[in-house]
Amino acid sequence: MTNTPPVSLADVRDAAARIEGVAHRTPVLRSRTLDALVGAEVYLKCENLQRVGAFKFRGAYNAASRLSSGQLAAGIAAYSSGNHAQAVALAARELGSTAVILMPEDTPRSKRDATAGYGAEIVTYDRYNGDRVALGEAMAAERGLTLIPPYEHPHVIAGQGTAALELMEETGGLDALVVPCGGGGLLAGTATAVKGLGGATRVIGVEPEAGDDTKRSLEAGHRVSVPVPRTIADGQAAHTPGELTFSVNQRLVDGIVLVSDDEIRAAMRLAFERLKTVIEPSGATGLAALLAGRVDGGAKRIGVILSGGNVDARRFAELCGDR
Repeated sequence: MTNTPPVSLADVRDAAARIEGVAHRTPVLRSRTLDALVGAEVYLKCENLQRVGAFKFRGAYNAASRLSSGQLAAGIAAYSSGNHAQAVALAARELGSTAVILMPEDTPRSKRDATAGYGAEIVTYDRYNGDRVALGEAMAAERGLTLIPPYEHPHVIAGQGTAALELMEETGGLDALVVPCGGGGLLAGTATAVKGLGGATRVIGVEPEAGDDTKRSLEAGHRVSVPVPRTIADGQAAHTPGELTFSVNQRLVDGIVLVSDDEIRAAMRLAFERLKTVIEPSGATGLAALLAGRVDGGAKRIGVILSGGNVDARRFAELCGDR
């Protein structure tokens, strides 16, 4: 056993240098309306405006860019509900490689079409009855591909942490930083960056109520599995935390809060109507937690990562229209 963290602030900074000029340095959105609603200064890190429409490109490119020429020539594999799929597909294309992506049969069509649009081959599976890790590993082994998982990889985690690093560089000290949590890669990268910088910023993860595996795991002191979540936040439909991500989050994260699907819808609607930005359900959970009063009321300067914006017009209307 070792107490050496799998990812450090130095790794995040190294990832930031590697992705510079390839990934976008996304804007930080401010809104007086939002500040008034929550009684704090709010800083929204708009990863919905990242390449592929989500933070995932940061980690995927950081990991893929470190592969050897032989590995790139053979191709890259990944499994994903959508955003990591697109990220790996684009990273492979940028690096002159190819990608084969294992995706759930019920992945939103916009995410599946975008993944194919970046040139990836798509293989589907039933997320409620199939083990994507086992299927993905078997597929990669059979085809001789290098597998880049969505969060269980130190270079992926370090890449995801660059979003928080950018935010902290721009805003300075924050009382809290609120981050969506699915498999835990974004949360782990964020916590690594924030805690590595020092200061008193609290890192708060947010999960959908139906997918509270990380919250339960932190409370239990070990990884806990839940039934595969049925939630509109498809990007957060993990049923157990990753081993690597949990080891980081257990050590560094200050807490996990939960939001309902209706609270997610309300956050998406407010972002569209008042902030003039589109976020997908998974990308809205941090904002939903803030609007629902789940973040410590004593926080006066709060950052929120809007992790993605990949939702098509019809699905957005279904979720946010009059109910």
